[in-house]
Amino acid sequence: MTAASQTQADFAEIQARVSGSSFYTAMLLMPKAERMAMFAIYGFCRLVDDIADDGTRPRPERAKALDEWRADIAALYAGRPAGQAAFLDFARRDFKLREADFLAVIDGMEMDVAADIRAPDLETLDLYCERVASAVGRLSIRIFGMDDKPGFALAHELGRALQLTNILRDLDEDADIGRLYLPRELLAEAGIEANDPQAAIGDPRVDAAGRRLALRAQAHFDAADRVLRARPRGRLLAPRLMAAVYRAILQEMLAEGWAPPRRRVRIGKLRLLGLVARCCISR
Repeated sequence: MTAASQTQADFAEIQARVSGSSFYTAMLLMPKAERMAMFAIYGFCRLVDDIADDGTRPRPERAKALDEWRADIAALYAGRPAGQAAFLDFARRDFKLREADFLAVIDGMEMDVAADIRAPDLETLDLYCERVASAVGRLSIRIFGMDDKPGFALAHELGRALQLTNILRDLDEDADIGRLYLPRELLAEAGIEANDPQAAIGDPRVDAAGRRLALRAQAHFDAADRVLRARPRGRLLAPRLMAAVYRAILQEMLAEGWAPPRRRVRIGKLRLLGLVARCCISR
């Protein structure tokens, strides 16, 4: 099987994996062309993320795999055979997606490949969020049909809000693979000096660090909401829904706290349907 056909097979598997998630629900609410373009972006993100998280391969091999993605993205934009990136061509062409944003996502994944991130400083964490989340937002706003100024502002704020919420939800899963994304400044404020993932998240004082990071996520949600309430041009139901779902997840985590033991917060189907209805009514 060629690299391109293998990637197509992986992409089909990703579509199956994402079904039932809040991302999938948001995509289903979009017109077909936009929905398929969002699936392509999501597929790309999952494929490069799987490389970053593949603990069965040594780091140099994973770094090489990301470099191959960079080369294929460059070929895609140069009009050459694009190998594993070929499935992105229609989205790139129809929605004028920027090459720099695809490359930024790969750069973010490389941060996880170079070394396991453990208690980064706030500046490094923000750079990580910029690459793995806000860059995806900048790709998405072209599909939403937004103008660059409000679209880039939404990508900046909502991308960071979603990523910080994911970090707070995935503390245990990340620690199991040797990662700790809680910033060192907030851990220190909580009295935690260790950057060992299991030691840090096993300390009851981690709740204070989680709450401080949650405040930052809330501020980004509030800023994203201000962009959306200004009613910029574009099809905004999908980002409204994503903001509503992840804000609900954050609020539930705030109610439960981050002291061990924790459970991974999920939004049930009935609550998700309620959020969909509310977003549809408030358009």
